[in-house]
Amino acid sequence: MPPSPCLRSFSRLSLDASTHNFLAPRLLHPRVACFSTSTARPAAAPKKKGSTAAPKKGVKSLNTKKGKKSPGGDAGKRPAQGDRKALRKRIVLSNDNALEVSSLTDLDKANVLSDANEGKVMGLPAEKVVDALRAVDAFKTTQGWSLFRRPAVLMRKEAMQLASLFREVEDSATGPQKRTIRRILSGERMSGKSTLLLQGMSMAFLRDWFVISLPEAQDIVNAHTDYAPLPNSQPMQYTQDTYTANLLQQMLKSNVTFFESAKLTTTPDLPLPLPAKARLADLVALGMANPEASWPVFVALWNELSQPGRPPILLAVDGLSHIMRHSAYMSAEVKPIHAHDLTLIRHFVDHLSGQKKLPNGGLVLGATSQSNAPTSPALDFCIEVAQARQKTSDNVPQWNPYKNVDVRVMDALKDLNSDSKDFDVIKVGGLSKEEARSIMEYYAESGMLRHQVNEGFVSEKWSLAGMGNIGELEKVSVRLRL
Repeated sequence: MPPSPCLRSFSRLSLDASTHNFLAPRLLHPRVACFSTSTARPAAAPKKKGSTAAPKKGVKSLNTKKGKKSPGGDAGKRPAQGDRKALRKRIVLSNDNALEVSSLTDLDKANVLSDANEGKVMGLPAEKVVDALRAVDAFKTTQGWSLFRRPAVLMRKEAMQLASLFREVEDSATGPQKRTIRRILSGERMSGKSTLLLQGMSMAFLRDWFVISLPEAQDIVNAHTDYAPLPNSQPMQYTQDTYTANLLQQMLKSNVTFFESAKLTTTPDLPLPLPAKARLADLVALGMANPEASWPVFVALWNELSQPGRPPILLAVDGLSHIMRHSAYMSAEVKPIHAHDLTLIRHFVDHLSGQKKLPNGGLVLGATSQSNAPTSPALDFCIEVAQARQKTSDNVPQWNPYKNVDVRVMDALKDLNSDSKDFDVIKVGGLSKEEARSIMEYYAESGMLRHQVNEGFVSEKWSLAGMGNIGELEKVSVRLRL
C-alpha cells in the first residue's frame, strides 16, 4: 500500500531538516492558537494633566469648590450693594492731564453779579462754591467737568439775566416789599439748562443766600422711597421721611456759613425734644437722625428762615416735567397720587405758582429736561404761550381741545400766561459766535483743543453744533477728534 500524504510530508521534512537546521525548531515547537471567551483589553490611554474621569452612573458630580483667586485679588467677587450706582453717579471734577489756565479768574462775592463778566469763562472757587455744589448734587455725570483742570463756567447772556434777577431781589430787600421772582429754564436738549441752574446756585452761595435744591425731581415721584399720609391734612398729603432727612443733610452741608452763626429764635412743635440751648444746626441734625421727625423739622426750619433778618432763599428744581403729573405712588384706594400731593413738591409748587411768597425775598428756579422728561401737555403749553408773549402779543397759541389737560398743573402755571413780570420763562438757546469763541479758547488753553482758534474754525464748529448748542459744541471740538 502506498504511504499516506502525511507520512510523505513527514519524510520530506526529515530530509529537509538534515540540510536546513532552521526548520527543526518549528517542528519541535509548533504555534498553537488557544481558545478563550474573555474580551480583549486594550491598553489604557495616558491620562492628560488636569482632566477628570466621567462621572459614574448614579454618582453626583457637582463641583462646589471655589476657583483659585487671582494674584490681584478675588476677581469673582460681586460688587457690594450700592457700588454700581456709586460708580455710575461718580463725579470727577478735575483732570491732572489738563493744563492750568493762568488767565482764569474766579468768581467771588464782589464780581459774581457784575456785567463785566459777560462772555467770559470764570472759575468756581473750590472752598466755598464747589464743595457746596457737590453737596446739593448740582454736578451731572453728562457734563464735561472731568475734561479740565478745575470747574469753570461760561457767563453767557442767560447767566447775566440770572445775575440781574439776583440784583433785583437784593435791591428790594431794603424796601417795604421784598420780591419773589419765579423763572422756568426751557430749551432744547444739551443747551445747558442744568449748567445754568448750577450757575444760579453758585451766585446764591457767593451772595450768602440760603439754597434749597431738588437735584432730580424724578427721584421724588418714582416711588423709590418710603411715604406715609400726613395726619390731619386736607386734602390728603403724603410725606417722604427718608428723602426729607437726606434733603436736610444736604442743606446742612451746603449752607455751612449760615448754620455756623444761626440761632434758634422760635419754639418749634416737634415730636422729639431738643437739647437745651439748641442752635439751628441742632434742629436740622435732629431731623437727620430721626427720619420720622424730618417733615416737622423741615417745617420748623422754614419758619426760622421766614423770620425777619434771615437771608434770601433760592428754591431750585431740575426736571420740572416729573412733578407736573401723577406720581408712581398709590393711595389707599389704589389710585395714583398726584405729584402735587407730596409735601415737598407741594411746598415748591406753592412758591412757583405765586400762591405763597418768600418772606425775605428770593428766587424760584425750575429747569426742564429734554433728555429724560415725561409728557406734560399742560406744562408744554404754558411754556409755549409764555415764549410767544415775549415775541409778540398776537398769534398766541390756543389750547388743543383734543388733548387731556391736567387742571392742577394749569392752575399752578396760570400766571405764566399773564403779563406778570415775576413769573416768566428764560429761553436757553445757542451761544453767539463771540461766546463760542470764548469757550473754545478756554478749551485750547486747557490743552483739550489742539487747533488754532480763528474765525473760520469757530464758524465751522458753531455751525456743526446746531447754531451754538453748547453741548454739541463741546462734543465736536473736544470729545470728537477726527
